[in-house]
Amino acid sequence: MIKVKKTLLCFLLLFGLGFSLNAFAQKKTVTHVTLKPYAVAPFKDTLFYVYNKVGSFSAEHRANLITSKIRELYEDSFFEADSLKIVRSDISQDIMYKGDFVIMSVLEADAKAENQSAIVIAKRNLQLIKKAITYQNENHSRLPKRLGYTALLILVIGVFLYLVGKIFSIIKLYLLKNSDKHFKGFTYKSINFLSPEKQQFVLMKLFDFIRLITLILIVYLSLPVLFSLFPATEEYTTTLLRWILAPAKSALMGFVGFLPSLITIIVIVIIFKYAIKIIKFFFDEIKKENIKIDGFYSDWAMPTFNIVRFLMLAFMLVIIFPYLPGSDSTIFKGVSVFVGVLFSLGSSNAIANMVAGLVITYMRPFKMGDFIKIGDVSGEVIEKTALVTRIRTPKFEEITIPNATVLSSTSTNYSANTKHTTNGLLIHTTVTIGYDIPWQDVYKVLIEAALKTDLIVQTPPPFVLQTSLEDFYASYQINVYTKEPTRQPLIYSSLHQNIQDCFNAAGIEIMSPHYRATRDGSAIAAPPKKNSFDDPDL
Repeated sequence: MIKVKKTLLCFLLLFGLGFSLNAFAQKKTVTHVTLKPYAVAPFKDTLFYVYNKVGSFSAEHRANLITSKIRELYEDSFFEADSLKIVRSDISQDIMYKGDFVIMSVLEADAKAENQSAIVIAKRNLQLIKKAITYQNENHSRLPKRLGYTALLILVIGVFLYLVGKIFSIIKLYLLKNSDKHFKGFTYKSINFLSPEKQQFVLMKLFDFIRLITLILIVYLSLPVLFSLFPATEEYTTTLLRWILAPAKSALMGFVGFLPSLITIIVIVIIFKYAIKIIKFFFDEIKKENIKIDGFYSDWAMPTFNIVRFLMLAFMLVIIFPYLPGSDSTIFKGVSVFVGVLFSLGSSNAIANMVAGLVITYMRPFKMGDFIKIGDVSGEVIEKTALVTRIRTPKFEEITIPNATVLSSTSTNYSANTKHTTNGLLIHTTVTIGYDIPWQDVYKVLIEAALKTDLIVQTPPPFVLQTSLEDFYASYQINVYTKEPTRQPLIYSSLHQNIQDCFNAAGIEIMSPHYRATRDGSAIAAPPKKNSFDDPDL
């Protein structure tokens, strides 16, 4: 009984073991059979299947990735079938193009799924890929179509360039034909910056430059479209666009970032602009003598205003400076220091003349239109600037004198008393007469000659001074008043002529220069009187 039980137990154990082994074998078979294949079909027809996943890449993902890479090889217009090779790695057989582009990797698991070795599967897939791409290129190649698109695009670009150039030419011809209407010069506050001819020249040059830039941009922006037609040059499309779009974006974002500072600068400029206008109105009233300040002359108004305006503009620049783009950069600071050093070293004379001009303004030695003498130069003041004073001589010569020279020289103003006194300028000349002539007769003749002189005033009357008593003669100085200091050469010339005529008429000999010869009773040294034989009218 016991033996029967043991025999039955062994039979049951053997049956159970056999059943388990059979179930394990069936389970393994089922697992092998349930691997789902995913087709690699880049040209609709299936080339081969992918069964296994690799890492995080599922079998489906691997199949799609291999399909896209095969399509990418087909898109290459310069595909070389011989560049497809099999390269062995540690865990797989890799199908590569030109040694750096991996099409797919064949693992041992892929080979076991088809009961083949990895190298066999890799060689098979290599031949299938090469054959499929070659067949598609021979029967469905896109190269002729791409070349056709390229030719068509070049034709369109050429026509567009021609039309744009034609439009620019028409606009330029219209502007030139109507130049009198469109080019009137550029004038600001009576300052003529550009004449109509210069304005036309500048704008035409600018117009030609804009046309050139426009044509270059059209060609440049067409290149990415041309490059996108060929897969080999498609990557340059993004590069070309980035070369333009990146700086444009940077400039745009920089301008947007600068907008708050720009608004601040505009507000500051507006405030200072109207503040200067208010100050100018105040100084204009002082100049017109509507506002009077003790000790402040009306002719100081505009020079003082110019100083105040300069200081306010300098203060405005100091306030605006931190808001300027790049003001805190090292380059900007270096350039500022360099400019400051150059200005300091090269403008010493200019600064000296500017300071002298400021001092002269408040000294008031002369004004515009005054007839003055500075050193050896006499003439009318025609211009006073911060650096120089310009004088027009009676010979109509314009002489420029640095203000530092004016300040260090002695200046004589002949016009100062002609505008503020009733007498005017007193001019004089000297004659020498021998002691044999009574001084009363000399006085009478000199005053007679003075009264005949043009451009002098009769009141107060001319007068004579005896300036010296020399060894052979006495010196007599005739003094006359005039309101025309700028015409002194004409007055002196007329006075000298009248003195000669009156003395000759009176029979008085002018001893200047005196005669050293011994007098023998001959005729006096005076022109003889005219007779009827000399003048037919007598």
